[in-house]
Amino acid sequence: MKRFVWRGLLVFLALVLFYQLWVFLHIWWWVDHNPDSSAFMEAQKRALLEKNPGAEIRHEWVPYHRISSHLKRAVIAAEDAKFVDHEGFDWEGIQKAYEKNLKKGKIVAGGSTISQQLAKNLFLSGRRTPWRKLEEALITVMLESLMDKRRILEIYLTVIEWGNGVFGAEAAARHYYGISAARLGPEQAARLAAMVPNPRFYDKHRNTRGLARKTAIILERMPHVELP
Repeated sequence: MKRFVWRGLLVFLALVLFYQLWVFLHIWWWVDHNPDSSAFMEAQKRALLEKNPGAEIRHEWVPYHRISSHLKRAVIAAEDAKFVDHEGFDWEGIQKAYEKNLKKGKIVAGGSTISQQLAKNLFLSGRRTPWRKLEEALITVMLESLMDKRRILEIYLTVIEWGNGVFGAEAAARHYYGISAARLGPEQAARLAAMVPNPRFYDKHRNTRGLARKTAIILERMPHVELP
């Protein structure tokens, strides 16, 4: 019996190591090759197709220099103010989020950095489990070890969800404003950044007071943001 248990454990460990190697090799490849899709994008595509067989994902890859610097500043200001300084984890932000959630008795804030969000988007499902958080941390370490901050931000801005079936800065700029990502102005960029935590909701409710308030706060922070 013990022999079967040990064999099962060894097989499990081998599969885990194989998966980690698979992830590592993908990240290594994406250092100078662009990902065609992401785990989250594929999951949303399946969900859309279940409701509408003709549904399509709107997504177009654009390089870093073709994304407005206003959008880069806005997203960092909104999502990860210490992005250029940390090594993947904002421990102070995680502590503040934990205290806020503890006070409210439910999850109302997250302490995830842009690197952690990218790890989740590229490889993981939306289910919240201790195993997924551990895997997210491991992938974040790989991303930060293999890629510079500019590349992490470039991929992040081009794969994250920005509406119902809308992914990436170029598709978002065209969906909401009818222009390219390169032409986004400060207020447009701040508004898009304010949508990131709940893009499908804001896609349907574009004139809410909460979105306007968040946009104004991000606009105030943008001049103080350092870009990679």
